[in-house]
Amino acid sequence: MSAVLPAPAPRAEPAAETVYRPAQPIDMPGTLALLGRGPYDPTTQWDLRGMWRTWRTPEGPATLRVLRPASDGSVTAAAWGPGAGWAIAGVPRLLGGDDDWSGLDVSGHRLLRDSLHRNPGLRLARTGQVLEALLPAIIEQRVTSLEAYRSWARLLRWYGEPAPGPAPEGMRVVPTLETWRGIPSWDWHRAGVDPRRARAAQAVLAVGRSLERAAERASTLDEAAAALQTVPGVGLWTAAETLQRSHGHPDLVSVGDYHLAHQVGEALIGKRVDDDGMLELLEPWAGHRQRVVRLIFASGFRFQRRGPRMTVQDHRWH
Repeated sequence: MSAVLPAPAPRAEPAAETVYRPAQPIDMPGTLALLGRGPYDPTTQWDLRGMWRTWRTPEGPATLRVLRPASDGSVTAAAWGPGAGWAIAGVPRLLGGDDDWSGLDVSGHRLLRDSLHRNPGLRLARTGQVLEALLPAIIEQRVTSLEAYRSWARLLRWYGEPAPGPAPEGMRVVPTLETWRGIPSWDWHRAGVDPRRARAAQAVLAVGRSLERAAERASTLDEAAAALQTVPGVGLWTAAETLQRSHGHPDLVSVGDYHLAHQVGEALIGKRVDDDGMLELLEPWAGHRQRVVRLIFASGFRFQRRGPRMTVQDHRWH
């Protein structure tokens, strides 16, 4: 009887590497800020040197390590796992290399003008990963961020795959489509996802591959948003939250967000507005409305929260 040998240690040497030299300086934290879903997200970790990120790529799982820009502006990246080549090839788009802000004129608004001046390297990231952005967006529907972040982390801890290579302990790759489909209803509930959101996630998973193809083949980003909204449980807010990440959508705004309209209104005119008022305020920057929202966040402006806060609920069985 042959001895059972221990599993080999993860490869420390990356399977693929690159040095990306962007044409303009890149604000890496600001550009990639939307990728992580809260402090518990096992797909994304930051440290002083840069970011670790895992992907479920078309070629398999991957761990991507992106270092903060060097003094000459260059960005070094390395990747491990079967999907390493795909992850490395996507580094320029991930860092907003094809995101053109030249047509955005905010010279007439002081807060936006100052924010753009202070954040010249801000870009919109494009991951190319529709389902990886869509599923956590569904989990975030109509609950507090804290609830959603915990639910997402639980599901990935239970069903995700350990990250390839020398990733920090506890990092996970999102499950395969087949694994997602096999999660029983009681584990969605145990993770804190109520039946309505679980049904929406399952509806997406039932057509996952065809939905991704429809989004990629759409001739415009608006058509991609419409394709996502053909699935029951996916509305404008969820489509916006998805395409802002997967496609770097420069214009789609998260209408229906609990706080966004208030923040935009107070930043632009000094008073709260509703969703219709927010869209009216952003209309002068049509085509760039998401960029304007990102400038508001990057400005450091914070609106004064008043009134009742959303209650944190526990949807799990006790």
